[in-house]
Amino acid sequence: MDLRKLKTLIDLVSESNIAELEITENEGKVRIVKSGGTAFAAPMMTMPMQTAPAPAAASPVAPTALEAPAAPAAAAGHVVKSPMVGTYYASSTPGGKPLVDIGSSVKVGQAVCIIEAMKIMNEIEADVAGTVTQVLVQNGQAVEFGQPLFVIE
Repeated sequence: MDLRKLKTLIDLVSESNIAELEITENEGKVRIVKSGGTAFAAPMMTMPMQTAPAPAAASPVAPTALEAPAAPAAAAGHVVKSPMVGTYYASSTPGGKPLVDIGSSVKVGQAVCIIEAMKIMNEIEADVAGTVTQVLVQNGQAVEFGQPLFVIE
């Protein structure tokens, strides 16, 4: 789906009483969800290695079993959250060494993972210095906006 068409759909959802719109085309699915008066698009990848697309962050749908382990109960330390919807990758190359593991020391601004969104690879950086104590997602997993990725102490 081209960007002009996507922007038009987002504008239509923003200006209407529709809370959610999902469109399926040959290239894949796009789900547009209105959150607090503004709409945003969440590309839903339909690749064989994924089990199922996760619902958008603002969706009123109940949490699925995939999301349950991603929400640590009172995690000690600082939680690094996903700034976007996309696919999480632990390393910068397929099959490569992860950017960080449990026990890795990180500095502010150091790349900790990659999130692919709309075929763009985005480096996610640590916003605090410390030691990675938990990795809350698996390589190749779809992540939502605001989903916890790491715990750094």
